[in-house]
Amino acid sequence: MKGDPSGTPEPGPAYPPELHATGLRLGYDDRIVVDGLDLAVPAGRITVIIGGNACGKSTLLQSLARLLTPRGGAVHLDGRSIHSMPTRQVARRIGILPQSPVAPAGLTVIDLVTRGRSPYQTWWRQWSAQDEQAVTGALAATGMREHANRPIDALSGGQRQRAWIAMAIAQGTPVLLLDEPTTYLDLAHQIDVLDLVVDLNRRDGRTVVMVLHDINQAARYADHLIAMKAGRIVAQGRPAEVVTADLVEEVFDLDCRVGVCPVSDAPMIIPVGRHHGARTPNLAVR
Repeated sequence: MKGDPSGTPEPGPAYPPELHATGLRLGYDDRIVVDGLDLAVPAGRITVIIGGNACGKSTLLQSLARLLTPRGGAVHLDGRSIHSMPTRQVARRIGILPQSPVAPAGLTVIDLVTRGRSPYQTWWRQWSAQDEQAVTGALAATGMREHANRPIDALSGGQRQRAWIAMAIAQGTPVLLLDEPTTYLDLAHQIDVLDLVVDLNRRDGRTVVMVLHDINQAARYADHLIAMKAGRIVAQGRPAEVVTADLVEEVFDLDCRVGVCPVSDAPMIIPVGRHHGARTPNLAVR
């Protein structure tokens, strides 16, 4: 809402927006990665995409953000093809944090977060109190206010990731797309970032779509889980419905047992491996 220091999205149609894809065909040069994929992103929920390397997870996310033009099919936002919409309009509705983003040398946190307001800057609308409130709210929401004047390259990995998320929050979009936001972070910082994503979803009702490699983290943090293999969706739904030993075997070629996490009640996989026996874990087994 206008002037809300929490960085809530600007007024617009259908909040949270509807984002879906039909018949997507995606590729690079002469290589097709995704072919004939249909997807409806649950509005106002956290969706996590899992799958093995090179299965099309990041490619799909890029197409949802309009960073990759489909060879066929379309991505629709509020019933309109995003490729028929003005770039600035899409940027006010969808924000993306790509894999391992890199900031120019010497750029400070406040400078980076301020860039999130660029979709709202025009020759007739320059920096405003609303922009200032969005940036201040984004810094506060990510715990980065005290680091505002520090260079990005002087931050720890966890702080750096929070700075990029703060920029996405300042952008004020009702949809956030996060491509492996926990990459290169230690376990404590991974949980810190994922907890922050949940805060953003629950506080503002933002629709979140994330790509994660860790199946257990995906199962814990997702409302809706999508498993991909070879450019297609193998299964989707609530984590308790999707994460089974057969699914893990099919998608990751991994023998495992599936129990119940004693902390979150989410499904939790226990890999077997070649050097450990396949005993039943001391947890409830699905």
